[in-house]
Formats: sequence, C-alpha cells, structure tokens
Amino acid sequence: MNMREWLNNASPLHKAMPILSFPGIQLIDTTVGDLVHNGQLQARCMQAIAARYDTLAAVCLMDLSVEAEAFGSPVRFSADEVPTVTAPILTEDDDPDTLVAPRVGAGRTGEYLAAVQNARKLIDRPIFAGAIGPFSLAGRLLDMSEIMVMCYTAPGLVHRVLAKAAEFLTQYISALRDAGADGLIMAEPAAGLLSPALISEFSTPYARQIIEGVKREDFAVIYHNCGNTIPLIESLLQTGADGFHFGNAIDLAQMLALVPAHIPVMGNIDPAGQLRMGTPRSVRETTLALLNACGKHENFIISSGCDIPPLAPLENIDAFFKAVRDFYRR
Repeated sequence: MNMREWLNNASPLHKAMPILSFPGIQLIDTTVGDLVHNGQLQARCMQAIAARYDTLAAVCLMDLSVEAEAFGSPVRFSADEVPTVTAPILTEDDDPDTLVAPRVGAGRTGEYLAAVQNARKLIDRPIFAGAIGPFSLAGRLLDMSEIMVMCYTAPGLVHRVLAKAAEFLTQYISALRDAGADGLIMAEPAAGLLSPALISEFSTPYARQIIEGVKREDFAVIYHNCGNTIPLIESLLQTGADGFHFGNAIDLAQMLALVPAHIPVMGNIDPAGQLRMGTPRSVRETTLALLNACGKHENFIISSGCDIPPLAPLENIDAFFKAVRDFYRR
C-alpha cells in the first residue's frame, strides 16, 4: 500500500484516529504493567480496540520510556499508569562517548517489535507503530530540566547525545517498519518547550535525519508534538513528516491555517481533561465543537491531543466516536 497516498486521502473517509491504545486494558482485563512487557498482549489489546472502534488506523502503545530504558535509564512501572523514566544516566560532567547505543531488541524494544508482528496478523487496517523523538529521548537520558540548560551551557554534549539517539531511533523505527508497521507516530513533545531557534538546532535536524532514513512509499511518518507548536510550525514543516499530530495546547483551527493543505493535520481533543476526566456529554460537546471549527479543512483528521490515559472511561471514548459519526452523517 502506498501509505503517503493513503494518508493524503484519509480525511474524506471521515474516521477518527485517536492515539488510543492503553485504555484497551479495560477490554482484555489486564494491567499496564503487564501490557508494556508483553508484545503478544499488546497486539491483543490493539485487536480489541479495533473490534470496538472504527478507527482510521490501529495505533501501538505510546510508551516514551522504552527507548531510554534500552539505553539504561531506570523506569517506574505501575498497574494503571504509563511507565516513566525516573532518573538521568548522563550529566554535564560525563563523557558522552560512554553512552552506548543499544542494539535493536534490547530491553522492551523486542516486545514492541513483537507487538507489531502479532498485530499485523490480527488487524485488517493500517498499523502505526510508535517511537519517541530525538530531543525527547535525549531529555530523558540527560534529564529534561538539565537539557534545557545544557542547550546553552553544553551544546556540544547535547548534539553528541542527539546523534546517538538519532542513530538508534533510525535503526529501531526501520525494524518496526520491517516487522509490518505501515507507519509511525514519532512523539517529540519535549521539543515543544524549545524556542524557534533552539528547535531548529536541537530537534528538527535530527527528526529530519530519522524521517529521511525510514520513510518509504509503503511507510508514512506522522510527527507528534503536544506543546505550543504555533510559533514552531515553520521549523516543524522542515522535518519532512508525512503528517502532523498536535496536542490540545493550541487552537487547531489556527494551526490548520498555517499548514499546507496537502499535509494531514490531526488532533486535538484533550485526552486528560476530557477523555479521562470529562463526561460523555462534555466529550460529545467538545468533539462537535472541534469538528465545527476544523471539519471544513480537507486535510483535518480528528484525534485525541495525545495518548489517551489507560483509565479513561470507555463511555467517554464511545461518546467521542459517536460524535464523529453523527457529525459526518448529518
């Protein structure tokens, strides 16, 4: 399948593509802790979601600890929360050459590859794998607060860590593609904290390097950033991504006016404030309001603003999909 062509023609299908994976634990009676350690279980979770919801594509877990853990970062796990990196493994005083890029398959990356392989056998729609972006990975290896300072005090170190991150991510994403993924959502949320000048130096070139290294006719890359991306869009467009996914920190209608009409734009229902903490009624109202504001754009695909939390009530997710159906049927 030509995935770039598919993605460019996806909006008229009038289907939603939320980042919906972890809430599947409620459908297959498992925990987040078990899910993130078992690729076969992840595929079953994706299958259950695909059976319940008519999504545009199936989306793998957005777990931004996987790649850092493969480098050696400590990670905290729990039964009902997404894993998080708990400490850096490098400081400004360390030699970045001591940082060794892992082999693909190290840590839990092998389970995420297995998830794609198994999901490919179970699901009859495009499958989008997930991976962290280069600056967001470097921030976990160096600590997010520290890397923001190091961009000024130790830019050379940051660049050397980014180079190793990009090298590994290119190999890992290529493996996800070869395992059967039709595309990838690259999550680069930490870059949303950067100024236009800093993102152009410390994120965009490395994201572009990775995207150029993995894109194929049959493999599309969607770039996700849930920060204040309006001032950053000129740089983000330089990544070469096939589409963009934005969080609820921005007015998506404003963003759609800035993105060329041939590039798909996805977003941006608040995953925590609405899909997790809202009610079916508030979710419906918010979803219809976004569709009314953005539905006229031919490149708009409605989605959540970021990963939907594991314990988001299924009734709220049901209300989101029903609102989408009702809007496009009227």
